[in-house]
Amino acid sequence: MSTKDFVEKDYYKVLGVPKDATEAEIKKAYRKLAREFHPDANKGDASAEERFKEISEANDVLGDAKRRKEYDEARALFGNGGFRPGPGGGGSFNFDLGDLFGGTQQGGQAGGFGGGLGDVFGGLFNRGAGPGTGPRAQPRRGQDVESEVTLSFTEAVDGATVPLRMSSQAPCKACSGTGDKNGTPRVCPTCVGTGQVSRGSGGGFSLTDPCADCKGRGLIAETPCDICKGSGRARSSRTMQVRIPAGVSDGQRIRLRGKGAPGERGGPAGDLYVVVHVGTHPVFGRRDDNLTVTVPVTFAEAALGADIRVPTLNGPAVTLKLPPGTPNGRTMRARGKGAVRKDGTRGDLLVTVEVAVPTELSEQAREALEMYREATESQDPRTALFESAKGA
Repeated sequence: MSTKDFVEKDYYKVLGVPKDATEAEIKKAYRKLAREFHPDANKGDASAEERFKEISEANDVLGDAKRRKEYDEARALFGNGGFRPGPGGGGSFNFDLGDLFGGTQQGGQAGGFGGGLGDVFGGLFNRGAGPGTGPRAQPRRGQDVESEVTLSFTEAVDGATVPLRMSSQAPCKACSGTGDKNGTPRVCPTCVGTGQVSRGSGGGFSLTDPCADCKGRGLIAETPCDICKGSGRARSSRTMQVRIPAGVSDGQRIRLRGKGAPGERGGPAGDLYVVVHVGTHPVFGRRDDNLTVTVPVTFAEAALGADIRVPTLNGPAVTLKLPPGTPNGRTMRARGKGAVRKDGTRGDLLVTVEVAVPTELSEQAREALEMYREATESQDPRTALFESAKGA
C-alpha cells in the first residue's frame, strides 16, 4: 500500500459502511461483498477481481483496530485526501510527506505535527525509524506463488494431502540475501536506505515511490553476488505437503496464506495459490455438492416396482425403493451420500433410472412379451402425442 493510496482511498465507502461502524458491521459487510465478488464466483471477470482486491484491502485496514485508528487519524489530518491547514491558515504548504511521516526538524525536535504521526505511518508502511536509529532498508513481502495439482475424483471428494514442488524467488543463499558477494552492501545514497524516494505531485506536497537505483531494497551491492547479480534474490525450489480440502471442484483456485516465497529482511512470506484439476470417474459424476450415478433397471422392475441396490463412492451400497410405474430417466435421491461440503456435512447421491432394453431374448422371454403385447394392444402411448400435435 502506498502513501497516496492510504491518504486518498475511502475504505469505509469501499465496504459501504459508515465511519462509526462497529467491528461486527464491518465484518458482515466484508463477507457479503467478498462472496459476491470472489474470483471463484466470477471466473474471467477482471473488474470483479479488481473489486475483490479493493474489498480485501479495505478489510485489512478497517478490520484491524490498530490499523483502523491509524487510518482514521491520517484521514482526519489530510481531510480525505488533501492537507487541511489549521484554523486561520491559508495558501499552500510546501512539505514532503516523508518528512512529515518520519523526519525531524533541525535541532532534533520532532516535526510540528505531533510525534505520534511518525509512528502511525511508520507502522502502516514499515518506514518508521525512531530518533537516533538512522535510515534502514525496509522489510519486503515475499512473492505470491501459483502452482497446479491434479487430483483423482475420489481425492477431490474426500480431500487429500499432496506433495507440491514449487519454484520461487527467495533470499539468495550464496550472499545471505544481501546481494553482495562479501556480504557488505552499502546503503543506497539516493533513498538513504529507505527504499523509497519522494516526488512532487502538485498541490504543495510530495508522494513516495520505490527507489529506481536500488529497486526498493535500500541497499546497493559494491561487489554483486555471482548468483543473484546483486538483487539479493535467487530461484529456489522446495517441496511441501499441501492439504487440499474435501469437496474441491475442478478448476478451483485455493489460497494458502503465508505459503508462498519467503520475505526479505523480516518481511512476511507471500501466499500460495493452487489451481486444482480433478479427474473423472467411470461410474460417478458430480453436480455441486451432489454426486450423480445412472442405474440400469429392467422393464419389469420399472413397471412393477422393486428394491434396487445402488453403489456409493467409497462406501457400502444403499437400497432404494423403486415405485411401480417408474418412468425412464426418473431421478431419486440417496441423502448424505454425496461430496463433503465446507461445513463438514455431505451432499446427496442423485440416482437416475435408465430402463435397459435387452438385445437378446430367450424363447420363453419372447413368448411372455408377445403375450404382454397382445394384452396391451388397445393402449397406444402415442395417442396423446398426436392429439397435442393437432391442437397446436
